[in-house]
Amino acid sequence: MPATDRIHEGLRWLRQAEEDLDAAEKSASILKKYYLSCFLAQQAAEKALKAVFYARGALSVRGHSVAELCTAAKDFDPELAAMRPRLAKLDRYYIPTRYPNGLSGGHPFEVFDERDAADAVALAGQAIEHARNRIGQLAQQPKDA
Repeated sequence: MPATDRIHEGLRWLRQAEEDLDAAEKSASILKKYYLSCFLAQQAAEKALKAVFYARGALSVRGHSVAELCTAAKDFDPELAAMRPRLAKLDRYYIPTRYPNGLSGGHPFEVFDERDAADAVALAGQAIEHARNRIGQLAQQPKDA
């Protein structure tokens, strides 16, 4: 895949990640739907990390685990791999924020709070910032790289 196409695809994923993060922020601040904010933040981070893979030329990136995406990047993005201990926390928001049977009891809307949402949004913001910087670096490389 030509470099311009790779970068374009990475930027498409990054743009959606940014929109998901905006929705996560608004879900918490306006709607007070903290469970939804946590899930959307996880989605934002997942898409941001996938954006890096696509910008590097990946044809398909499978999986939803932020931790696993960080680990998979170790050979080409050690900085992203080093973010794994922090970003892995977002994986806890993938299932339990949406499904009552993902919890030991109660409902997602009762379990997740403002602090969870703020933490999730902050972590997703770090993932997006990293992806933005990495894709910017890739875009500056010679076009045949």
